[in-house]
Amino acid sequence: MPGFTHLHTVSGFSSRYGASHPERLAERASERGMDALALTDRDTLAGAVRFSKACAKAGVRPLLGAELAVADAEPGAGAERRGRRRTPVRGGSFVDESAPRVTFLARDGARGWGELCRLVSAAHEGEGTPLLPWERNHAEGLTVLLGPGSDVGRALAAGRPDRAARLLAPWRDVYGDALRLEAVWHGREGTGPGSLRLAARTVGFAAEHRIRPVLTNAVRYADPGLGPVADVLDAARRLVPIDPAKGLDSGEAWLKGAGDMFAAAERIVEAAGFRRETAHRLVEQTQATAAECLVDPEDDLGIGTVHFPEPHLVGAGRRTAQRTLASRAAAGMVLRGYDRRREYWERMHHELDIIAHHGFASYFLTVSQVVEDVRKMGVRVAARGSGAGSLVNHLLGIAHADPIEHRLLMERFLSKERVVLPDIDIDVESARRLEVYRAIIGRFGTERVATVAMPETYRVRHAIRDVGAALSMDPAEIDRVAKSFPHIRARDARAALEELPELRALAGEKEKYGKLWELVEGLDALPRGVAMHPCGVLLSDASLLARTPVMPTSGEGFPMSQFDKDDVEDLGLLKLDVLGVRMQSAMAHAVEEVERVSGVRVDLDGLPPGDPQTYRLIQSTETLGCFQIESPGQRDLVGRLQPAGFHDLVVDISLFRPGPVAADMVRPFIEARHGRAPIRYPHPDLEGPLKETYGVVVFHEQIIDIVDIMTGCGRGEADRVRRGLSDPESQERIKVWFAQHAAVNGYDAETIQRTWEIVEAFGSYGFCKAHAVAFAVPTYQSAWLKTHHPAAFYAGLLTHDPGMYPKRLLLADARRRGVPVLPLDVNASGVAHRIELVSGKWGLRLALSDVHGISEAEAARIAEGQPYASLVDFWERGRPSRPLAQRLAQVGALDAFGANRRDLQLHLTELHRGARGGGGGQLP
Repeated sequence: MPGFTHLHTVSGFSSRYGASHPERLAERASERGMDALALTDRDTLAGAVRFSKACAKAGVRPLLGAELAVADAEPGAGAERRGRRRTPVRGGSFVDESAPRVTFLARDGARGWGELCRLVSAAHEGEGTPLLPWERNHAEGLTVLLGPGSDVGRALAAGRPDRAARLLAPWRDVYGDALRLEAVWHGREGTGPGSLRLAARTVGFAAEHRIRPVLTNAVRYADPGLGPVADVLDAARRLVPIDPAKGLDSGEAWLKGAGDMFAAAERIVEAAGFRRETAHRLVEQTQATAAECLVDPEDDLGIGTVHFPEPHLVGAGRRTAQRTLASRAAAGMVLRGYDRRREYWERMHHELDIIAHHGFASYFLTVSQVVEDVRKMGVRVAARGSGAGSLVNHLLGIAHADPIEHRLLMERFLSKERVVLPDIDIDVESARRLEVYRAIIGRFGTERVATVAMPETYRVRHAIRDVGAALSMDPAEIDRVAKSFPHIRARDARAALEELPELRALAGEKEKYGKLWELVEGLDALPRGVAMHPCGVLLSDASLLARTPVMPTSGEGFPMSQFDKDDVEDLGLLKLDVLGVRMQSAMAHAVEEVERVSGVRVDLDGLPPGDPQTYRLIQSTETLGCFQIESPGQRDLVGRLQPAGFHDLVVDISLFRPGPVAADMVRPFIEARHGRAPIRYPHPDLEGPLKETYGVVVFHEQIIDIVDIMTGCGRGEADRVRRGLSDPESQERIKVWFAQHAAVNGYDAETIQRTWEIVEAFGSYGFCKAHAVAFAVPTYQSAWLKTHHPAAFYAGLLTHDPGMYPKRLLLADARRRGVPVLPLDVNASGVAHRIELVSGKWGLRLALSDVHGISEAEAARIAEGQPYASLVDFWERGRPSRPLAQRLAQVGALDAFGANRRDLQLHLTELHRGARGGGGGQLP
């Protein structure tokens, strides 16, 4: 029997429609003897990358496509359909699924994939439900399937072949020989989608109009028996409970094998009045169509290759990116005064050689350009992560700390042996993160920039809510059951009922809920929506839109790739993590307040190192509000460690992690640091990397050095070994390799065993020193601000709320440290917290924005109108609503107007009555 290829298959990425993961579909296709399989998700290509990878693993050729809602061919039909909205009942919602749906398959390699991306992007350009306007519905390199859900299919279902022929004409004009008519039989009665009569009419209509027919099963799930899960998804998508009277899933939309599909072909052609042998022709046409749909994931999607913005966009001009990078790095050497130090020149050339080996020069130039642009905007920016270990990053101004001074290794970040794209994360002020996004888009253009998608998947609580609503359970009961569960995977629902004590009462009612638990577990990890990733930004060359479909984000309308953070890296798209950090905003606000009142601009990035007063503050454990060292556990560790320099902060941040605490590495380090225990090294050769931490292994970089010293493998290979330590299956192999190479280098068995025990244990608790150094920079800066400008520091904390403590505790800390806290005053308070001079010292003035229920616009209007001569003046020019004015009086913000607060409330009532009676413009 010949094979069969499914041309119309959706996965869970068809949000609340497909009931199986792409990986499961690929596995089942392989098990059922299929050579190829198409993925044609609704309105998205989000599953294409992981589907392609799963197919490669399963030995199945992937076909890629999408099922899109398409507007009618009449001019303006798309806008008319988008504008049409049924009015739901009060408190309800209406989901419009009336648009015809058509399946598009990429055919001609990269061109077909690019056109497919363009169509999907076009479908998402308008508001509301994705809909492809007819005027955008044209592409070469695609095969189009008109199935039961298309306008042609609907006309045939209605018994109107004349109308079907009329609707077919514009499709034929656009797509010509690339057009196919799709026959689907799901065993349904009547003439609707999935019925035998409609499938037969489709085949007959195709023969009459000389359009090639294909057979599909319109697959929604990988295995039989998943129809009820599909019913739940339909109910959740349509926002209605399951109603058997309105039709349930047929249970036939699963990934059937070649035998089942050939039997279906025979039934369809017989019903159409053809001989049974015609079934062979129908299957052959389907297979021929599949053979034409050639898209290579590596060559055409770009999997395994890297795409950077063009060099001229990042300042390369006529020079190559590598030469430009080398020139800028050399300029950085001179600028920072390293040009007379041979060690720095050697390290710079070593790193440039690694960068040239991978062809990553444009990557470094791109990140440098972004950081430079952000700084020009006056936004605080700092690198974090292993990228801080690169001297080139430091010379370009991306990373603040000197990696050589802090013994950071380039190989932890990038080496010739490490072929993955390096990852440079940058922290910016959280309050201005979206502003930074707009600047990046402005620099490189929407054809090269997109944000990254973040799928929202079903976990147990969401699954219970959707299944319960679909089964018409009482809303209060659904809420009670859902909230009973911790935040766990949906697939673990029944296991949790059996094992968790807090669910014992619910477990006693288990049988009461019938199929609820089975359906909940069936939804596990299926995508239920998509949001913008909180920090990922894609940067590419001008081919970005031909390699990823984009859709606008809600709110800001940024272009967003449909692929998530893992997929974009597989596609070779440069992902820059731009993290909004509230502490950066708090410090920026503090600096602005100091400049506002004194005219002096504090340069936090140029602070003198080793300020004694700052370290005395840290040693005192008075570190509430200080970055990374404000938690009770950290303050305890700081008190025991007694940091006296920047390196001590780095160690403190590295030790306060679950791994080191669980492995009891904190106590021996502190004992050795304070001379209460001897410093021991596994071997004298290892004193170099371990001396700074008193013989205790704390950092990833130390493990890299240890492996390199004892085996002679080089730091790049040593980093590969370090990464392998986190995999239990790899540890035994690494142990044998380590012992053999260390023995060849002359180390005895006892030293090898003792060192291996340290290396092996480290796999559970290590921390990257470059990360710690990057974190320690704002730690020191925030502690310096608290020491030298405490009022401004607290103003920043209270305005941007970056830490773990409520504002009342921060205010109590401010008072305890001698900072006057000034009350709210409509004549003195700003939108944000300010500092004021009080009796010769700087105090903290509370902000209007802290008043309950006040809007940004109201706070800004009150601040702009200052000062106010009287309550009447405030009422007329500040124009507060009555509830806001009463709250301002209650908290004392109107005390400056002389009367007591009770009289102020009465006066406000009279003003409100007068405004209403006079018909003025006063807000209610």
